[in-house]
Amino acid sequence: MVRFTLLGFLLAPFFIFYANAQVINGGLSGNNTIDLYVSTTGQAGNNGRKGAPVADIQEAVNLAEQLKKDDPNALISINLLPGDYQLSMPIRISPALNGLAIMGSGASEVRIKGTVPLALKWEKQDSALFVANVPNDLQFDQLVVNDRLQTLARYPNYDEAGGYWQGHTADALSKARIASWQKPKGAIFHVMHNGKWGGFHYRVKGVDEQGEAILEGGHQNNRPSKPHPIFRMVENVLEELDSPGEWYFDADTRKLYYWPPADIDMQTAKFEGIILKNFIEIKGDLENPVKDITIKGIKFEYAQRTLMETYEPLLRSDWTIYRGGAIFLEGTENCLIADCEFTNLGGNVIFISGYNKQLKVTGNHIHDCGASAICFVGDPSAVRSPSFQYGQFVPLADMDTLPGPKNELYPRNCMVHDNLIHRIGRIEKQTAGVQISMAMDITVSHNSINDVPRAGINIGDGTWGGHIIEFNDVFNTVLETGDHGSFNSWGRDRFWHPNRKLMDSLTTADPEMPRWDAVHTTTIRNNRFRCDHGWDIDLDDGSSNYHIYNNLCLNGGIKLREGFYRVVENNITVNNSLHPHVWFANSDDVFRRNIVQVGHQDVILKGWGKEMNYNLFPNEESLLKAQIYNIESNSSFGDPQFNNPQALDFTVSANSPALKLGFVNFPMDAFGVQKPSLKALAKTPEIPLTIQHEEAKKSSSPTVAWLRNDIKSVDSKEEQSAYGLNTPEGVIMLGVWKGSPVAQDAGLKIGDVILEVDGEKVKNVKAFFNVLKAKNQAETLKVLVMRNQAEHALTIRVK
Repeated sequence: MVRFTLLGFLLAPFFIFYANAQVINGGLSGNNTIDLYVSTTGQAGNNGRKGAPVADIQEAVNLAEQLKKDDPNALISINLLPGDYQLSMPIRISPALNGLAIMGSGASEVRIKGTVPLALKWEKQDSALFVANVPNDLQFDQLVVNDRLQTLARYPNYDEAGGYWQGHTADALSKARIASWQKPKGAIFHVMHNGKWGGFHYRVKGVDEQGEAILEGGHQNNRPSKPHPIFRMVENVLEELDSPGEWYFDADTRKLYYWPPADIDMQTAKFEGIILKNFIEIKGDLENPVKDITIKGIKFEYAQRTLMETYEPLLRSDWTIYRGGAIFLEGTENCLIADCEFTNLGGNVIFISGYNKQLKVTGNHIHDCGASAICFVGDPSAVRSPSFQYGQFVPLADMDTLPGPKNELYPRNCMVHDNLIHRIGRIEKQTAGVQISMAMDITVSHNSINDVPRAGINIGDGTWGGHIIEFNDVFNTVLETGDHGSFNSWGRDRFWHPNRKLMDSLTTADPEMPRWDAVHTTTIRNNRFRCDHGWDIDLDDGSSNYHIYNNLCLNGGIKLREGFYRVVENNITVNNSLHPHVWFANSDDVFRRNIVQVGHQDVILKGWGKEMNYNLFPNEESLLKAQIYNIESNSSFGDPQFNNPQALDFTVSANSPALKLGFVNFPMDAFGVQKPSLKALAKTPEIPLTIQHEEAKKSSSPTVAWLRNDIKSVDSKEEQSAYGLNTPEGVIMLGVWKGSPVAQDAGLKIGDVILEVDGEKVKNVKAFFNVLKAKNQAETLKVLVMRNQAEHALTIRVK
């Protein structure tokens, strides 16, 4: 009986997908299967059968609804024949249409667009500009000409290599600039968060007496800040229409202005305006969900931007979000979105809201869209004692202390598999390839995600864990933001408090508190990450209950901050290491059997977790630096002997010292998309220039990090002479972080050479760390340094 139950559990996902496949291929045994057809040459009033297709998708949906009334068990497929289909309103699918499939013959043949044709009579305004009157009943926010999205008049002009918003400037909204505009009202102002934690978007309402813009908006980020002084862009201003491909629509005069590129013939060009925010809404509820819907083989293109819609905070993460997307699902079970292409969409692409179960999103190509690609977002009513802003906190006396969700209004048991996602977040910057918040047991596997402004994959909170992040290839991330990772998470759950002392006391009193919300372990395994502007894996504030193993981290290393119960093992951090930030004494964190290529980058630790051991370091100095804290007693150092790093193969050879520590090789050829057509399009990360062990051996004094400062041994007569030393001995402060305790109270400075610690001479970094190891409980040390060729006695803080 037990064996049968286990087998049924393991095969359940297969049967779910098989059921969907049967709907697509002719239906389940015993059910009436009906095929309806839509064609660009179809006729209104036809019965929708193969020989008499309708021309409108909505008409086919209406026919399906009527057929379902006659036979509720009928399985209906709406087949879209090759061509373009323009929607005037979203397709809405209710539980009355359970079992419906909407399928195209392929994303290269069938396209659904959110546009209307514009029949315009153009007149020449000047040598470059054309102008036309637009009928009063048309409202659009983007212009498409000959099937190419055009650029809304902006300053500075669009430059693909221009960085933030493909062009930014400090004076985008200066008083002088505003004074040059005849109609500032309606201008759209984009600006980065001052810390580059995403962006803000505003609409200009008017101008005050001082000539400053009066703004509305700025609600698209959950970490308020003043606007960044440099990373700014403004658009929707007539006077900024100054280059080919730009346009401007004056809603008051109903005039459309356009500067055509040289290859556009204004007499024959096809003009369209984008009028829809979303294409398909699949909505049921917990008691009556929509079931077994399939969307397959369709290209979805051209949807409106949503940056000025109503946003809501995602608990205490840095995000607010518009709860909507080109395809929107709420209250669904066992649905499938497969083999589609999504491009030139102004907002989120696929949004899974509230209760959803066993959705599969697979084989899709998502690119060049304004916000996030795939979002799983539960209802905050399912969260016990929620808070919605960084500084908020429910007092323990008022807190619901039961673990887990409060109700069922959240996504669970869903899969994002084998999708190619790139160039998303083109407008909004607090975005991700896959976003998860207030959800449980979401699997994200074999996706290739790259060229994004912030994280490739983001988990916004600990509620309620159980996610599996595996075999993804995520790189070229955090391109237009900062302080983030290719994978990023937060865990500002019930235990988390902005006052770290209070948080420490709460979790010391009840060590299980971090698992009240992060009830299930989230697994990150067998992925390849590269972030050149942050961390490869960034478990930020409070992220708890993670198991991280078999990951290849190509540049940014692994950061763990302020959380609990993280096990990190058997990972490779090329050119980097572990970044333990703000650990508590009882974090129970584990870091073992990993390959690191620099020493640990620790900041403000009260403890070193449950276990730090059996790791391979690059050199003796970096290992000794760790052993100061009575950790890494069984770790070693040496060349990991990667087999073929030039081909992104970082398996280690049979003689690698890492294997003696328990490290196990893992596959290097299974990252990212596997679908052949997507794999042919997918990029791979840049090959890192690795820190070569042979080069390290040539130098007797590699640079080592200590309390976030860079130090090295004196090892030459040239250095002895330069620093005015009696002998070529001592430890040079190559870099001093201003936040390091040793820099406080007129402490150490760049260029100081440490000669003695508490009266003991230190010849080199190795000797220095041996002295520190014996004094690891000390909060201050007396040091003798050579500064400007004169000896100085200092007392420095080390904690």
